[in-house]
Order: sequence, then C-alpha cells, then structure tokens
Amino acid sequence: MDRQGRSATRRCQQAIVTSVAAVSRLCGVIAALMILVSVVITCEMIWVRFVLEESTIWQTEAVTYLMISATLIGLPYVQLLRGHVNVDLVPMMLPPAWSKALAVLVLILSICVIAIMAYYGFELFYVALERGWRSESVWGVKLWIPYLALPVGLGLFVLQMLADLVASWRCDEPVLQHGDLEEDY
Repeated sequence: MDRQGRSATRRCQQAIVTSVAAVSRLCGVIAALMILVSVVITCEMIWVRFVLEESTIWQTEAVTYLMISATLIGLPYVQLLRGHVNVDLVPMMLPPAWSKALAVLVLILSICVIAIMAYYGFELFYVALERGWRSESVWGVKLWIPYLALPVGLGLFVLQMLADLVASWRCDEPVLQHGDLEEDY
C-alpha cells in the first residue's frame, strides 16, 4: 500500500475512533443525568413518605429502572476511560508483543460475549414491546421502556470495544490498559 493510501486509512481509523469516543462521552453524560434524576426522585419519595405521610406509587420502580439503565448506558463511557476492572498481572509479565496479542484476544472475546448479550437484550426488548408487557406494580410501566437500555447500552459498549480494536491496529497506545483513573484511589 502506498503512503497516501496508508494516510487515508489512518485518517479513517482516527475518524471512527473519535466519533465513537464522542458517542461514549454522550453516554456518560446521559448516565450521569439518569443518576441525578434518580437521586432527586429518591429525595421526593422520602419527602412524600415521611413528611407528608403519604404513600408513593411510582418512585421506587422508577429509581430502580433509572439506576440499572444508567449502569448499562454508562458502559461505553467507562470502557473509553479504561475504568472497567482489569487484572494486569499476566500482561505485565509478558513481553510487549505478547501482551498486546493477549489484549487484542481478550478484546475480541469480550466483543463476542457482549454482542451475544446485546442480541438477547434486544430480543427481550422486542418481545416486551410486541406483547405489550407491563410491570405488575400499581404504576404499570410499559416494560419495553426500561428494557431498551439492554440493547442500547450493550450495543454501544460493543461499538466502543470495536473502536478500541481499531485503535489497537494503529499501535499508538497500549490496548486495554487502565486509564487515568488507576492512580486516583
């Protein structure tokens, strides 16, 4: 491949990685907002129960769905930061080339497993939508709404891992190494 072809490939790879990173950052913001909304709802629920001495109908269920959805939607952002749990004893003991090969293998296997989970998450969402499933609570929320977080969050997680795989081909940075958060504790 000539120099101009390699340069175009590198620009394309960088555009893909940069675009997916922007989507992952947006997911982080959305997840943070969902957590903030769940905290506000929890405060409102405490006020209604203990100050106004009234019962609550939808708050507990809403907070549960928001927190689970925030966790799923936040997955790509945490992957972008390299914040997921990482055991790096074996890669540290390996030569750099083997360590990179192991990291790429782990990334490929992770993509396969999470893609399967995203597929079945989509299936659950679709069945809930098609059959009109509702929760059995008084609120009776349509279950396709909280179930949508499964295929979206896991699908975007796979997308971020694919971008990591593309970035690993550039060899500019170590693959699957902890991010800046490693030293913060």
